[in-house]
Amino acid sequence: MTTTFHRHPDAPWAELRESRASPHCYRLHMHAEYSIGIVDAGTAVFHHAGGPERVAAGCVVLIEPGVWHACNPDDGAPWSYRMLFVQADWLHAQLSVAALRFPARLLRDAGTARAADALCRPLHGAALAGFADGLLRLAHRHGAPAQPLERTPHADAVAGALHCLHAQPQSAPSVQALAQACGMSAPRFIRCFKAATGVTPGVYRLNLRLNGARRLLAQGAALADAAHAMGFADQAHLQRAFKAHHALTPGRYAWRNAPEMGAASA
Repeated sequence: MTTTFHRHPDAPWAELRESRASPHCYRLHMHAEYSIGIVDAGTAVFHHAGGPERVAAGCVVLIEPGVWHACNPDDGAPWSYRMLFVQADWLHAQLSVAALRFPARLLRDAGTARAADALCRPLHGAALAGFADGLLRLAHRHGAPAQPLERTPHADAVAGALHCLHAQPQSAPSVQALAQACGMSAPRFIRCFKAATGVTPGVYRLNLRLNGARRLLAQGAALADAAHAMGFADQAHLQRAFKAHHALTPGRYAWRNAPEMGAASA
């Protein structure tokens, strides 16, 4: 099993993950970036709010920031895929939208597969302009400006807690303190939070901290510094959580081995 991350200094808003013959199952998680993925071999189940849906070679997945999801192979059988992560602020600025949504998160047509395959390849200098143009064409074709979501009673009830978690995930109050701030008992708060987000407050906060640590590591931060900055008890705590969610250690994720195309392998 090999997992490699590619980054290009002239496209700091994009990162590519290549996973080959991976048997790993992933916990439900979300990203701060837009995700464009293509399956190269094997089969898996794509879990998301509209799923589950089965994916196989040639399938393309499109995932917005904040969408909880997981893609897991059947019975741990190896599968191979590539996933491109695109920073939300960059994409919004290019498309002049406040947010983007994908009406369909799973696509099986050959044209989209060719476009995703071209995008999900390591970048080299001469290909950079064409890469950005192709990415914007795909986003324009399959995305739509996001409309404000209709607020639900559960979302209104935990809005303050969500704001607190996003503002300071590294030092957010305990679940008990968040519940008290919302005027609820802890059990009721957890039920309302899960109804609004799909996950518990603890899972939500851990995911925010891991995304923050991943961003810091990609920027060159030392592992110990990233762990401290995002509120992990120690470096070992970050290592365990990171590997459970990303199927590789944070040290492997951050490693770079080429001046033009940074890569991290496991």
